[in-house]
Amino acid sequence: MLFRRRDTPPPPPPRPPRGGEWVELALDAETLKVEIRRHPTAQRLTLRVRAASRDVTLTAPPHVSYAAAATFVQRHREWVRVRLGRLPEGVPFVDGAIIPLRGEPHRICHVPEARGTVWEAESDDGEKLLCVAGDEPHVARRVADYLKRLAKADFTEASRRHAAALKVEIGRITLRDTSSRWGSCSSDGDLSYSWRLILAPGWVLDYLAAHECCHRLEMNHSPRYWRLVESIYPERRAAEAWLRANGAGLHRYGAE
Repeated sequence: MLFRRRDTPPPPPPRPPRGGEWVELALDAETLKVEIRRHPTAQRLTLRVRAASRDVTLTAPPHVSYAAAATFVQRHREWVRVRLGRLPEGVPFVDGAIIPLRGEPHRICHVPEARGTVWEAESDDGEKLLCVAGDEPHVARRVADYLKRLAKADFTEASRRHAAALKVEIGRITLRDTSSRWGSCSSDGDLSYSWRLILAPGWVLDYLAAHECCHRLEMNHSPRYWRLVESIYPERRAAEAWLRANGAGLHRYGAE
């Protein structure tokens, strides 16, 4: 009797998991979830490693199948691993951590027996301290809240000062933790800033306030707009250069 060999059928293509589209990518000792984001105008598959959130996303055209997207991610495993490895280590808000405040290094000092919340001090040898009272589990939240309060105060003062110089009205001032932009100005004059700029030197924060206030007169980035910025903030190129060189690193502070 003759037996006909049956070829092993190919495995079925992977299916997208429930609750969104993502691909599991094995990297060394961990498994990373790569989110797939469909964009109507995307022309090709694009992987992106975000320094701010320390994650990986894949932008894909709507017509690309999940199987093709998953294969693309797996094929670029080494690229992802190398890029993630180049990111600076996160600096959580814990006792002993060194963080910048208005560009100056401060050491977080947990003082559990003290009263109050957070305050700035200086050690006997001149080291700048950020002292935090209360129980240890609350240190990170209290530091973050303190930095946001300082940022709100500094941005409010700088925005009002630049608005007065430009003779424009501004609306509400809010703080966010965005990774794509440092600030924004709405058509109604509401201003939004990243609180993380309190970590940068004060003159960088001041530049962002000037930048956004100028949008009250020019809602664009035309040559006329940049002339307006430089009329009230001549050092704008130095501030932009600082952000290009150091801005991404601000997002590592407070990381878990």
